[in-house]
Amino acid sequence: MPHARTTDGQRIAYQVRGAGQPLVLLAGQSNNHTWWDPVRADFEASYQTITLDWRGTGDSDKPDDVYSTPGFAEDVIAVLDDLGLTAVHLYGTSMGGRVAQWVAINHPDRVRALVLGCTSPGAAHGYERSQEIRRALADSEKAERVLLELMYTPEWLAANPGPHPVLGDASMPSYAKARHLVASNRHDAWDGLPSIPAPTLILHGTDDIFSPAANAQLLADRIPRARAELIAGARHAYFHEFHAVAGAAVLRFLGAQDRP
Repeated sequence: MPHARTTDGQRIAYQVRGAGQPLVLLAGQSNNHTWWDPVRADFEASYQTITLDWRGTGDSDKPDDVYSTPGFAEDVIAVLDDLGLTAVHLYGTSMGGRVAQWVAINHPDRVRALVLGCTSPGAAHGYERSQEIRRALADSEKAERVLLELMYTPEWLAANPGPHPVLGDASMPSYAKARHLVASNRHDAWDGLPSIPAPTLILHGTDDIFSPAANAQLLADRIPRARAELIAGARHAYFHEFHAVAGAAVLRFLGAQDRP
């Protein structure tokens, strides 16, 4: 598996599949590239898909150091540099969407089109999950079931007993999980969002209470060339359960940017 070397000397594992214009897919907090496994094929007929393992996950290095969403964005840039890619389409979900914001803010020339899914500008200006949800997720005996129910509808869970690829990288050291949580919680891209020049699509499930759906229009109003689309009935993992709808929306959007 190839690795990129970051400016601080860490090795970031990445995975490349397919051919065509490059599309970088960024996973959620404490997850590696397998987050995208169930839906990656939706994009591979049209795009070369590129994923990576966040530092602290998968086959990437796992330093016990400060992690941040701007820092993760620089890891993404290291991967692009290693591949010799000047500009890409970028699709980030959940914490990956937070990181994607920083890539588009700090490296605007590297992002041809931006898709932000089930994400927010950060706690300072965004809509956050309730304290009740936070307490439920802190209960080690109930956390996995609570997280599943935040991700998927009951009907889908009943028909799909798992394994589920969005529950986190089980191989992560505990310190890395803590570092990821702090990085996501401290995200605040509000001041930089108006500077994003890339055309932007924002996707969110209407029934997402893990990252409340009101964040979608909030981001769309803040980013100059953005529009929001809500997926009716979807929860946080809209991109998986509702992939036929979500994937088609992403492909339509990217296709429009690719046309002369």
